[in-house]
Amino acid sequence: MLALHHTHAHPVSARLSRFGAASVLTAAAVAAPALIPGALSSAQAASLATHALDVAASKQGAPYQWGATGPYRFDCSGLTQYSFKRAGKKLPRTAAAQYNSTRHIAASSRRIGDLVFFHAGSSASSVYHVGIYAGSGRIWHAPRTGATVRLERIWTSSVWYGRVR
Repeated sequence: MLALHHTHAHPVSARLSRFGAASVLTAAAVAAPALIPGALSSAQAASLATHALDVAASKQGAPYQWGATGPYRFDCSGLTQYSFKRAGKKLPRTAAAQYNSTRHIAASSRRIGDLVFFHAGSSASSVYHVGIYAGSGRIWHAPRTGATVRLERIWTSSVWYGRVR
């Protein structure tokens, strides 16, 4: 898209011949997600998730408080909501609603920054806890009353994964 910043005025056809149709089509494909509200390229989604993870990690030691959404106290879904909001993406308030708003993925497809949902049954309404995947089987989360935001190993196999879109 360098031609758009060129000092000489060239008609569009000159731009096409200069950069080649393939380059223009490639540029359009890369730019298209920015034109569709709510759509993210995989690179943008990864950057968003990494930024959210960094925000959550920066809250290490913040006390748990039921219903708290930050910036100094959090419950589990308050931490994830706060972290993704700072990264530029709005999430619903509760863990179950966050589960319903993500793209569900297999454990084998999980990536750093994906959400990890703990559940006690087979339906979305059984989701009772959420954290942000940090890699190596660990999450950043606000665990419970009397605890603080921390990095911890996933302690059960009763989890589902979701990717914020």
